[in-house]
Amino acid sequence: MPENITPLTEYGWNATLSNTFTTLAPPDSAPGRVLRVDRGRCDVAVAEGTVRALTGSDPLCTGDWVTVAEIRDSREPEMHTVTSILPRSSSIARSSASGKSEGQTLAANVDTVVIATASDGDVDLGRIERLLALTWESGAIPVVALTKSDAAHYISDTLAEVSAIAPGATVLAVSAETNEGMDVLDAVLDGTVAILGPSGAGKSTLANALLAETAGDNRLETGRVRAGDGKGRHTTVTRELIPFSGGRTLIDTPGLRGVGMWNAAEGIDKTFPEIEELIAECRFSDCAHNSEPGCAVLSALGRGDIDERRLASYRKLQRENAWNAARSDARLQAERTREIKVISRQLKSHYRGRDR
Repeated sequence: MPENITPLTEYGWNATLSNTFTTLAPPDSAPGRVLRVDRGRCDVAVAEGTVRALTGSDPLCTGDWVTVAEIRDSREPEMHTVTSILPRSSSIARSSASGKSEGQTLAANVDTVVIATASDGDVDLGRIERLLALTWESGAIPVVALTKSDAAHYISDTLAEVSAIAPGATVLAVSAETNEGMDVLDAVLDGTVAILGPSGAGKSTLANALLAETAGDNRLETGRVRAGDGKGRHTTVTRELIPFSGGRTLIDTPGLRGVGMWNAAEGIDKTFPEIEELIAECRFSDCAHNSEPGCAVLSALGRGDIDERRLASYRKLQRENAWNAARSDARLQAERTREIKVISRQLKSHYRGRDR
């Protein structure tokens, strides 16, 4: 493998990844990073540039580091296939949008997540808390960007309100139109950056502003929001990894209609640290925080030390996470039961054949 893989360096290739590749890579394969995935194929950045590849059997997502090999007998010239996925340093996952009892990975190997929220209308604090829990669980660092601040009323109040429900996260008011706060946002972004949020939050406009230095103006398509409800069209239809200044990369994502919790217990704890501290003070270790005597959470609620809306949000995310975990466990148990039945039938058939 070449010592200096310049085309891959702009996508985050480093010595640690090189050592991992050397240790785990199958024979006759090369390292690459998935730029986008669509319909069983993907664009992969490799040492020579970008190649089109089959995704292989394992689920891939944008941001994955992979090994690829050329398919020599393919009818398509220069066709490749992904042969393995290198271990992920982080994984942003939600419960499947299809309703299945499994998780959906939105992006991999992300260092910073920008949670984009339009500040020129009603700000959904519950949605921000959901995205914070998802981000903390992934291992990435969250940054909340209150977009369209130039068109917002009482932006200082909104900034304070969001900062209060996002402990440990950077919260900024930004405008891609006037460049307000964009220099500060750019300064706190590191490594691979993913932008998450609902349609109409200004994600692609924000991404274009960040990419302007390296990718030129309007690298990503943007659309207007509806005047009636402030919702936007899905101008971004797939996740795409793009290099930008400072050796960083950026993933713009489609608008998220739903953000279900998936194995996010630790992320929820980090999003609501004041509630977790109170839980440790409850008289009973299995306290449900409903009507139990000696419940520190209910006592704090009665004193006004914690917000009722925030406690309700915490309870909702905890219930949802537990429900999805139970569904996943049931699915895995059903799969194990099916496997045991298949093996049992095969053994019975084998022994019946020996008895004849």
